[in-house]
Amino acid sequence: MEEIINKVANSALEVFDLEDYYPKGIRTQIDISQWLLEGFLLKEKDFREHLKNHDWSQYQDQYVAVHCSTDAIIPAWALILVGVHLAPFAKKVVNGTIEDLDASLYEEILSKIDYSAYADKPVIVKGCSRKPVPMRAYILATNNLQSFARSIMYGEACSAVPLYKQSKK
Repeated sequence: MEEIINKVANSALEVFDLEDYYPKGIRTQIDISQWLLEGFLLKEKDFREHLKNHDWSQYQDQYVAVHCSTDAIIPAWALILVGVHLAPFAKKVVNGTIEDLDASLYEEILSKIDYSAYADKPVIVKGCSRKPVPMRAYILATNNLQSFARSIMYGEACSAVPLYKQSKK
């Protein structure tokens, strides 16, 4: 019987796993429609009163996405005011969904990575993850790797899709 050789483990292939950079912490989404008249109309006095009476401390050290689930037209100051109330407690506040929040977190993290470790190497951006890695993070990571990697693939070593190959110099 022939010995089974793991060619992937013995190759120069570098795996870039975005899950390794997933920031730990609770993510919360606040829907401001709860503070609008019938979910659609912002009455400034009532809105400010709701914000004043809300327990903002419950968001201590959390990542918070602020959005409106209805088709209400929200003035910019209203979202900013929610952010002002959250600032003393939350780690980060963004306008949008949890996916927007995760994308923003990844943008910060990925901008601080030294990609030179991947110089002139074949890289596979790991595709399967158990954590919610947004598509924007994959695109940003791939764009950053492109300046260094010899080639970039996406997926798993057993079924990778080629994305980029450095031109011959």
